Amino acid sequence: MSRLISIHPVDPQMRMISQVVAALRNGDVIVYPTDSGYALGCTLDNKKAFERVCRIRNVDKKHNFTLVCPGISEASKYVSVDNEQFRLIRGSTPGPYTFILKALKSVPSRVMQEKKRTIGIRIPDSSICMAMLAELGEPIMSTTLILPGNAEAEHDPYEIRDALDYAVDFIVDGGYLTSQPTTVIDMSEDEYVLVREGAGDPSVILG
Repeated sequence: MSRLISIHPVDPQMRMISQVVAALRNGDVIVYPTDSGYALGCTLDNKKAFERVCRIRNVDKKHNFTLVCPGISEASKYVSVDNEQFRLIRGSTPGPYTFILKALKSVPSRVMQEKKRTIGIRIPDSSICMAMLAELGEPIMSTTLILPGNAEAEHDPYEIRDALDYAVDFIVDGGYLTSQPTTVIDMSEDEYVLVREGAGDPSVILG
C-alpha cells in the first residue's frame, strides 16, 4: 500500500520533503507534483525502480524519459548543451518546457531513447520539485503520470492513490492540479523541432 503525504505547494515543509527524498534514496517509486500535472519518479541509478515506472506507464525504450533538474547547470552534467542551448534554456526556465538533448555517458543507456540516445530535461516551476531536488542533490528520473488508456496527466492525488495504491510506494499530495502539458522541443540536432506545443511559448526557443 502506498503512503500519501500532503506538502504545501508554495511553502513546502522540509521535514516532509526529507521523507520523500529518503524514500527515493531507498529505491522507492514516487508520484509527485510538477507545474504540468503529476509525474512518476525514481533515482537515476535504480534499475528496478525504473522498470516499475515503465510497467506503470506501459512504455518501452522508444519513450523519451525526462531528468527533472534544478537548473541548466545541473542538467549539463547529463546532456550535451552548447552555449546557445544553455542560454535559451536558462532564459526560459523554470517553466513548462521539456528539452530533448543528446545524453552523456553519465546517463544509463536504459533511460535513453533507444535509437537517438537522447533524454528529456525538465526544470519545472514548482516549489515542491525544487525543494526535493535540493535535498536529493541529483536529478529525478521522471515521466508524466499518464495512465494507460488516458490522454492527459493525472491531476488528483486521491484518484491516483485509488488507481496506483499498490503500484507505487509514495504519493506526494501537492493539491489538485490543472493538467497543462509541457511544450516539448527537440534540440538534439542542428535544427530544433517543436514536438508538442503545450503551456510554454515555443517562440521563446524557436523564434
